[in-house]
Amino acid sequence: MEDVKWLVRKCGIPLLILFLLLVTVIFVRKGLSTKEREAEVVWEPPVEIENNQSAEKVSNDEVSESSAYWFIPQSSDCLISEEEQEHLQNQVLSAAESVCDIYKESVVTGKEEAFSGHVEFPYEQRKRVVEQLGTAGFVAVEEDTNMQNAQGIETFYGEYLSGQESMVTVYDVHRDGVIGAVTFIYRKDRLQTYYIGIQWKEGGIPEIEGTSVSDVAEIKLTEKGYFIYAYKNVIAHASLRQYWRAKPLSEECRELTRKYLSGLSYVNYNLLVTNWDSSNVEDILMPCMYEDIYRIATGENLKVESGRIPAEEYEKIMTTYFPVSVEQLRQHCEYDASSNSYAYEMIYASPYPPFGEVVYYRYNDDGTITLIVDGVWADYNSDFAFQNVIVVQPFEDGSFRYLSNSVEEKELELPPIARKEG
Repeated sequence: MEDVKWLVRKCGIPLLILFLLLVTVIFVRKGLSTKEREAEVVWEPPVEIENNQSAEKVSNDEVSESSAYWFIPQSSDCLISEEEQEHLQNQVLSAAESVCDIYKESVVTGKEEAFSGHVEFPYEQRKRVVEQLGTAGFVAVEEDTNMQNAQGIETFYGEYLSGQESMVTVYDVHRDGVIGAVTFIYRKDRLQTYYIGIQWKEGGIPEIEGTSVSDVAEIKLTEKGYFIYAYKNVIAHASLRQYWRAKPLSEECRELTRKYLSGLSYVNYNLLVTNWDSSNVEDILMPCMYEDIYRIATGENLKVESGRIPAEEYEKIMTTYFPVSVEQLRQHCEYDASSNSYAYEMIYASPYPPFGEVVYYRYNDDGTITLIVDGVWADYNSDFAFQNVIVVQPFEDGSFRYLSNSVEEKELELPPIARKEG
């Protein structure tokens, strides 16, 4: 559901309606014959779906017509009363108002449109919002910030397991600045979420962009501390499960993850799924990996002309970030001598792949760092799918070199798409 809401904010309702009409025409004419090109979908994720309504003290009839999520299939009934819904909306607006000073700093002045969907809300501000909400006693989280007041989730899960009716609201601060207030409800042996989306107008003024009600199929709080949940109704090409990390991860582990792991793929190439070091580094050399390594090295997206990458640029980055020679690169990465360039192979995003997080590290006497990395694959209900041991060599200029990787399957098998043949 959160994936669909992000699409609403990013593209706007008119474009989304046009998109839905086009999809309808295609299905009518061609049935269900269409298949996603280039998507290496070994695990097909259907997404959660939630119901919607508008906000700001309007009647329920007015809400359903004006909601930003009116097109999303909704639960046939809601486990909480209209009075409770109104109370939650007022509570969420009040919580949002308590952090409006942070939003005032980021909203572009002189614009009438909502903040959400137009500008990425900076990480430092998102973190401040989470921490300020936490100080006020709310359960709050952001994708790269420790959950505040996580005991609220733990209490809810414990009461759910014991069959006791319970509720908890989690404030999730998104990259675009929207605060998604997700209230989990357990009543009458049923699980539901009541979602309230808060967007921002110029001047840091919050307003409810919509609400939705969704039936939840399952929830799990893992020993490691991930809260993973799945909706009953899903939409094609969205995640099977949603998740938050409830237990804290040290800031050092988060920083090491950002620097050395963020942006690397378990499914597009073999860097993280092959045991390698300098003696067999050729096993991981694939043209498609360059795009991600370039982004890690420069902080920018790769731009390519005529489908080729100049050899000087390619070799400088790859020989910096891996224990590899120019000769090895030219042998394994589709080098063309006549143009002195390498082939560009585009990476097509795989839906909801696993990601790695550093959970332990060791600074070695020789200046290298050993990283213990857990592979999290929430779509398959696992926060310990596999484990990597990665050794990196930092350099004084801020760059670094991956020296080796070893990987061990834990709860799941490694992604089959990334396995190298031969």
